[in-house]
Amino acid sequence: MKQLSETLSGWLSQQSLEPLLLTLLDLCDVVGLYIVDRDQQVIHWSQGAEQLSGLKTADVTGKPCLQEYAIADDGGHKKQLIKSFQADGQKTGLNKMTQVLYDREGSFAGGLGLLLPASEPPVNAILSKEDSEPGKQGFQGLLSRSPAMQAVFQIIQNAAETEATVLVRGESGSGKELVAKAIHDLSARRNAPFLAINCAALSSSLLDSELFGHVRGAFTGAIKDHSGLFQRAHGGTLFLDEVAELPLELQAKLLRVIQERNYIPVGGDRSIDVDVRIVAATHRSLREEVKLGRFREDLMYRLRVVPIFIPPLRERREDISLLIWHFIQQHNAANFRKIEKIDPQAMRALLDYAWPGNIRELHNVVEYAFAVGRGTTLRCSELPPEFREARAVESQPAQNSVPLSAAEESAAIRQALEQSNDRVSQAARSLGMSRATFWRKRKMYGI
Repeated sequence: MKQLSETLSGWLSQQSLEPLLLTLLDLCDVVGLYIVDRDQQVIHWSQGAEQLSGLKTADVTGKPCLQEYAIADDGGHKKQLIKSFQADGQKTGLNKMTQVLYDREGSFAGGLGLLLPASEPPVNAILSKEDSEPGKQGFQGLLSRSPAMQAVFQIIQNAAETEATVLVRGESGSGKELVAKAIHDLSARRNAPFLAINCAALSSSLLDSELFGHVRGAFTGAIKDHSGLFQRAHGGTLFLDEVAELPLELQAKLLRVIQERNYIPVGGDRSIDVDVRIVAATHRSLREEVKLGRFREDLMYRLRVVPIFIPPLRERREDISLLIWHFIQQHNAANFRKIEKIDPQAMRALLDYAWPGNIRELHNVVEYAFAVGRGTTLRCSELPPEFREARAVESQPAQNSVPLSAAEESAAIRQALEQSNDRVSQAARSLGMSRATFWRKRKMYGI
């Protein structure tokens, strides 16, 4: 545990520690913090832990801790990647960091746990201010060395400083929600709620109730008032994913909220004032949807005040190896299997693949490799079947393979050198090149 300075130690000795601790817990309520006692019973579960895990504070406090959140007496500080199931059934990855606590007699007294989204680095590896600004590989949980994405990072940074409505467009799995979360975290609303909903996942009536809430007796089964997402996100940000799927009747209601900053719940007779920033996302062209009569033109202009387009992964191939190693390191932290290198043929297959599912698919491929393979090397046989099928097709007419661009090849060489700690022979093997070819290309690109 970190050594306290004499000044802080002296100050603490003069304080009443119970109110001090309660104040700290109150300040840290938005952080994913929880505490368990010596019997692994949850004695504190913050609002941040509730949002990240999907587990309600009232449902876990005073009860035995679930196995994945347990804090074992096996040392002091520990980091671990765990899987959590949200209330909607979706599985998400979390970084769990724990610190064991001992009483005055040196016996195990429980511990502190901290939860972070798996897309974010652990606390002791958070990027410095310089590295969290546009122009770096890492930016607010988004990773890229692509010039196109660096431009996206700059737009995110600039848009976050305003209250403008943002429309994020990109293919499925390209990271639209991460962009929305980055805008929220960089904005003045960062300490208020960030809530999200997929507009394509619910029927029109359920979506109406979920967004705007309902009053008791509004319909069969409405036995009590229900606060909608707009009311619960008051002061914060609401992310509307797949907004192009919003039914026309709800588009009119959404337009009213944006223009008037108030709405009437389902079955209600009075309006509710709200202060919510909207970030919407879609994989469709809203202009085309307007032409087809499926989307209101006035709402389109209200939503796309600041449009952000996320390039698909196939258009920024220099990011593939960066993301592969990022996800490998995440899974290595779970201590189930540690991958230290990638077989050159497997890397070639990964670099040549079209990635129709973008970053989400890439993450799934890495997870698949950890599940089916063993050992420290990721091999072709550990990739999903579609990769072996693609390689079989490509092996027939060699001229069909698309060569890497100079920027992509240069980025791959830099990445190989980083992963091999500047060992040239190992870096050349990882890219399937001879040592002589590797030296020649390195000199050509000035690496």
